[in-house]
Amino acid sequence: ANTLLNAVKDLRNDSLREIVSASAFTGEIILGFQGSNYGYASGGGANPGLPFYDVIDRFPFASLGNATDVGNLTVGRYDCSGQSSETHGYTSCGTNPGVGSALDIIDKFPFASGFTTATDVGNMSAVKNKVAGQSSIPNGYGYNTGGGNAIDKFTFASDGNSSQRGTTLTSRSWVTGQSSTTHGYTSGNYPPSTVIDKFPFASDDNATDVGDLSVSRGILTGQSSTESGYTSGGYPNGTSTVIDKFPFTSDANATDVGDLSTGRHGATGQSSTTHGYTSGGHGPGSYNPSNVMDKFSFSTDGNATDVGDLTVARFYGTGQQY
Repeated sequence: ANTLLNAVKDLRNDSLREIVSASAFTGEIILGFQGSNYGYASGGGANPGLPFYDVIDRFPFASLGNATDVGNLTVGRYDCSGQSSETHGYTSCGTNPGVGSALDIIDKFPFASGFTTATDVGNMSAVKNKVAGQSSIPNGYGYNTGGGNAIDKFTFASDGNSSQRGTTLTSRSWVTGQSSTTHGYTSGNYPPSTVIDKFPFASDDNATDVGDLSVSRGILTGQSSTESGYTSGGYPNGTSTVIDKFPFTSDANATDVGDLSTGRHGATGQSSTTHGYTSGGHGPGSYNPSNVMDKFSFSTDGNATDVGDLTVARFYGTGQQY
C-alpha cells in the first residue's frame, strides 16, 4: 500500500514539474488538510442522557445528497475531536457517562472501505472532553487541544498513545480547530471568547495569540481551506449563524463572511478542497439536535446552503475528511 501511495505521489509531482518551471518549483508537494472525496461525521449526542451515538456518517464532496452510515466507533461519545490522515479518520476523547465523564480513547477507522468498526489504537495524555482536533499530513501527526491547556499529538504512522507537546494560552473548553500546512489553530472558548491561537507543527513550541473572532463565542466548529481558517455557528445568543474567516499567511483578526442556513452550535466541520461543511449541531430550543448539512464556498465569501442530511440528528460530534 505504501509503495502504491509513493508511486502516486511521484506521478503527481512529475506532472506538476512539467507545468511549473524548475526555477519556480523545488521540493515535495505539500499535501493539504482538505479532502477530495468524502466528509465524515462521527459521534455526537441528542440530550443530556442517552443516546451517545457511535455512528460514523459519510457524504460525498462531488455531489449534493444525504449522508450514509458507514461504521461505528468503539464507544458512543460526544464532546470529542476529529483528526484525518491520508488513509484514516480518528475520533479522540469525548464524553460518555456510562464509560467515564471524560474519555482518553483514540479511535481509528479506514477511509477506503465499506462498513467498518473503528479500533481503539491509543490514549491521550489525560481524559478530556470539549476538545478540538488538528491534523498535519506532511508531518504525520494528529493533534488535540482544549479540555485544559495541553496540546497533545500522536503519530499517524503507528498506533500508540499521544504525548503532550506544549500548551495553549489558557485552559480552554468547547473550542474548535483549524489546520494550515504549517500550523494548528484553536478558536473560541466557552465561556465565550474571541481568542484565536496557533502552534507550529514543526516544533513543540507553545501556542501564541494571533487574532480574534469577529464575535465572542464557543461551542463552534471549524473548517480549513489552503489559505484560510473558518469558524461557523456557536453560542451564545441562542445559536449563531456566523461564518468567520481568518488568513493563514499572516496573524490577523477574523472577518464575518457569511451565514449558515440555520443557527446552530455544537456542529461538526469538514473541509473539501473547495468548500467548508457544517453538519448537525444544536438548533434553537432545549436539546434540539439537527441533521442539516450546510456547504459554503472557500473561493467566494457568502452564505451557506443546505445540501443534505446526516443519518441521525445529533450535536457535539466531530468531523473528518478524505
